[in-house]
Amino acid sequence: MLAIFLKTLPFFAILGLGYLAARRRFFSEEATAALTRFVFYFALSALIFRFTATLSLSEIFDIPSVLAYLGGTLAVYLLATLIALLRRKGLEEAAVEAQSAAIGNVGFLGIPMLVLLFGAGAIGPVMIVLVTDLVVFSSLFVILVSAKRSGHMSLAVLGPVFKGLLANPMIVAIAAGLFWATLEIPMPAPLNEFLTLLGAAATPGALFAIGASLAGKSAGHGKVAIWLSFAKLALHPLAVAVASLLVFDVPPFTAAVMISAAAMPTAGNVYILAQHYGIVPMRVSSTILISTVASIATLTTVIALVSQ
Repeated sequence: MLAIFLKTLPFFAILGLGYLAARRRFFSEEATAALTRFVFYFALSALIFRFTATLSLSEIFDIPSVLAYLGGTLAVYLLATLIALLRRKGLEEAAVEAQSAAIGNVGFLGIPMLVLLFGAGAIGPVMIVLVTDLVVFSSLFVILVSAKRSGHMSLAVLGPVFKGLLANPMIVAIAAGLFWATLEIPMPAPLNEFLTLLGAAATPGALFAIGASLAGKSAGHGKVAIWLSFAKLALHPLAVAVASLLVFDVPPFTAAVMISAAAMPTAGNVYILAQHYGIVPMRVSSTILISTVASIATLTTVIALVSQ
């Protein structure tokens, strides 16, 4: 475990550096937002495109692997929803808490960390996780909230969902990369160098931006935030492990990567959704802070266990 901890430590060190820079007001909120946009729209997109351009459709749409991650995540999603409803929270709050318990920071933290730790073979399983989170669960949240506010379910709700997916640079980068791979076009050396150079900024930029964004978050809403963090860091990887190894017989390496991805702390885009719709953003903010800090220990433990 010590070896894994030493490998993950630089990631959290950069994250901590971003946090300190923002706390000391050396890095403003506007600078954090600008850095996040650069990473999201340019650096991370270049990294994802270069990765997926070497994959085949079968590596991302491997049915047992997709079903295993989908099933494990859905189990945690439904559990969090049920507990919120039992606490007499409305459907909108329940949907936000379910997102917090089931959607991890795979884009900004998971991709660079897991590819470094597991090697290039981790790209396919990580993309399975990322596509499932973005296409299924982010869309599900928008559908649930829109249906609740309109009072009924209609096809009109799907319009903003599809528009949002098409506007997401990670989805566009994955689709473009797979299209390139399907055509089996050789990657020109200048393009490969361009993508490599731009993509290299994704890891430090994303980690620094995550840390800086945490500086504006508080650890209030203690009990609920701790429960959601526990669900995200412990129950989610456990559910994916059970689904992968006992139900769908996913290959061990693929299962190990997906379990590690499931152990990532709550994603920042959950806060963006909560803030956009005005649904308990501070509760999500607290969960992101607590789960990210706690993941220094829990994520290292999970990766060490599955690496064996």
